[in-house]
Amino acid sequence: MPLILPANTLSTGGFSVANSCRFNDGDSAYMYRSNGTPTSQRILTISTWLKRGTDMATTDVYQYWMGIQDTGVGDPRMYIGFNDSGQLNTGEKDGAGENVWKFTTNRVFRDPSAWMNIVLSIDTTQGTEANRVKIYVNGTQETSFATSTYPTENLDMDTTGNEINVACIDNSSPSGFFDGYIAEMVYSDGQAYAASDFGEFDEDSPTIWKPKDVSGLTFGDNGFYLDFEDSANLGNDANGGTDFTTSGLAATDQATDTPTNNFCTLNPLVPTTNITFSEGNCKMATHPSSDTYGGGIGTFGLTAGKWYWEIKMASLLGNHTHGVISELTAELYQNVTGLQMDTGVTNFRNDDGGEMIKDGTQTTADYGIFDDGDIMGIAFNADDNQISIYDNGSAIVSNYAISTTRGTLFPYIGSGINTTFEVNFGGCPAFAITSGNADANGYGNMEFAVPENYYVLCSANLAEFGG
Repeated sequence: MPLILPANTLSTGGFSVANSCRFNDGDSAYMYRSNGTPTSQRILTISTWLKRGTDMATTDVYQYWMGIQDTGVGDPRMYIGFNDSGQLNTGEKDGAGENVWKFTTNRVFRDPSAWMNIVLSIDTTQGTEANRVKIYVNGTQETSFATSTYPTENLDMDTTGNEINVACIDNSSPSGFFDGYIAEMVYSDGQAYAASDFGEFDEDSPTIWKPKDVSGLTFGDNGFYLDFEDSANLGNDANGGTDFTTSGLAATDQATDTPTNNFCTLNPLVPTTNITFSEGNCKMATHPSSDTYGGGIGTFGLTAGKWYWEIKMASLLGNHTHGVISELTAELYQNVTGLQMDTGVTNFRNDDGGEMIKDGTQTTADYGIFDDGDIMGIAFNADDNQISIYDNGSAIVSNYAISTTRGTLFPYIGSGINTTFEVNFGGCPAFAITSGNADANGYGNMEFAVPENYYVLCSANLAEFGG
């Protein structure tokens, strides 16, 4: 199970991406704008940095990050996204619903922990068929396809549709919503750029693909550049063209989780039961139909450093839930159900007066319990094997010694039925922040002050402190 892929986690040096936008498919979140007369119907490039959210392998779930929709007869369209198997899927359909050209990769893309850059470059004027459509993932051209139907030479693609849509396939009846984070989205109308125009391999770590400044590129009459740096206008075209209208988005969907500073989220791929993830994998709800215990872990595994994150108790079923946090050994990684009582685990139990549990043994300290709306702060010291718990900014457990049976450590939350947790690792909080506190390195957006010498869980901090 991959955690943070090295090709997607550059933390220092080079061009820095400030913001991304979080799209939650449960909110039907997307953007759209009217289309105009293109510079070219034969040449274009689409480059997108993205980090997947939920529904990676759910049946009949297609997720598109761009579509050009013609609402005329037959409803033709261009599209790029993931199909219901997690394969990269792009093409164009005509008015009869037939594929004019289409490409589906053999490999799948389901990792919710890392950023990736996908570039689609098309030039139908090329005499050689293989040169008409090129797809790059993290700087490397894709060559293995389940479907590869090339456009005919000099094909005029249907790029004149009524609407250009971001994070869904069409606007007339929105569907195929993308779930996750999007950054540095470029549509170049009239230019067939290579991946090297949008990113480069790091000179010190040649497996790391990192973004480049794209402000000097040519965007054409219908092109655009979305950098998501204006929280009051997330659909702003930084190239100066027509802005996008947003639907299902708010200023709180602006994120600092980006390709140059990747933040921890919850991991929906870890086997569990009765759990639904949303809001960029920063919100977790247990299902009401069963009292089976279920939990979720973070995408970052920790071996050193001092780390802080927050959990809002959005909805608790009485006091019979567990605001569970701490370590997860490799042996327990594949079975998180019932984890709160296992050997090798340290956590906080939100009943019986509020107790710590370590290696299956519970304290009788009555630290206090969390109520609906309370925010649990976690200060985790992996260097000294200690954990501190905060209730709305006040410490209720200080420097509690964690289990000595330890492997790689993971943030963890678990509960029984009808419980909702909203998590804040700092990159894009699932709950509204009323204050705003960063760590000493300037990272994170936390509700309460980050304890001294503790840091939020992002790749920039991990590179410094060796998490």
